[in-house]
Amino acid sequence: MKSVAIKGVKEFEIKDIPEPEKKDRVIIDVKKCGICGSDLHYWVSGNPVGLVMGHEYSGIVTYPGSRDDLKVGDRVTALPISPCGHCEACLTGNPQYCLETWNEATGLSLVNPGALALKTSLRSDMVLKLPDNVSFEEGAMVEPTAVGFHAAHLADIKVGDKVLVVGGGIIGLVSAMFAKREGASYVAVSETNPQRGEKAVTLNVADEWFDALDEKALDNLMKASNGGFDVVIECVGNGPAVTSALMACKVGGTVVLVGVSLDAINVPLTIAVMHELKLQGAIAYTKEEFANVIDLIADKEIDVLKFVDKTVTLEEVQASYEELTSGKSSTIKILVDPHK
Repeated sequence: MKSVAIKGVKEFEIKDIPEPEKKDRVIIDVKKCGICGSDLHYWVSGNPVGLVMGHEYSGIVTYPGSRDDLKVGDRVTALPISPCGHCEACLTGNPQYCLETWNEATGLSLVNPGALALKTSLRSDMVLKLPDNVSFEEGAMVEPTAVGFHAAHLADIKVGDKVLVVGGGIIGLVSAMFAKREGASYVAVSETNPQRGEKAVTLNVADEWFDALDEKALDNLMKASNGGFDVVIECVGNGPAVTSALMACKVGGTVVLVGVSLDAINVPLTIAVMHELKLQGAIAYTKEEFANVIDLIADKEIDVLKFVDKTVTLEEVQASYEELTSGKSSTIKILVDPHK
């Protein structure tokens, strides 16, 4: 079947791969697949060669695997992770930091090709049904939305807090959206791309945006927050972004680190020490949070489709990655329809 796989540095190829085997895993006909910011890192590095990405997806069950409660034709999405199920993290409802959770993750490992293909297979215990009023587009948006939901939850935002989100990609904007829902009185976004910064305000997830490349950026942020933000959610993962997060946080405030870097970064931790900042890492989501996001979408409590800019074909994936890494586009989220 047709798929898109990594061929080399910043290069994809349309590749024929075998259809998923009918074992215990659930097999779906992919309807929509999102392009994630973490996928961009793999594409830029060109590794691993042959990887079929796509871990934000929705589809129709063609084979229910070991799930007695699923049938052919059911509309589903799933957590892409592969937790062991028996360690302390798994047993306490936190499979996101199980040591095995990414080893065989769908779309993030060579073992389980992802949804940039006509079909993909899902670990049966990670599959959740989509309510009838949740579209396939919304279903593909559950995964990234759950990441922002988890970050905002860990931030422990109080009513009236001032919140800064560093990075105006999909995770940053979703985090900003949830910060507002938690009662933040002022939400700002720091971004190097003016088009994305302006979009954060236009989409009504941020009250104001700040140019991270402005030499007076920190001064402007401190002035706007009256001395520092109560909570800073960092969604980029590079040294300058994390440094700005630490410096813009008020004394005794909280910095949630969501952005991921594949390389070591240098940051002035002296600031965290001297200001007694609370540093909180955030990775993925709990299974409960993932299900909660589906409910929020179904109940029309949140609108995730406003972040979706367009839907493309498998043949257009290469150009889409180039656009998303250009630093000059306002595009936030691109979905892929493998059958388009």
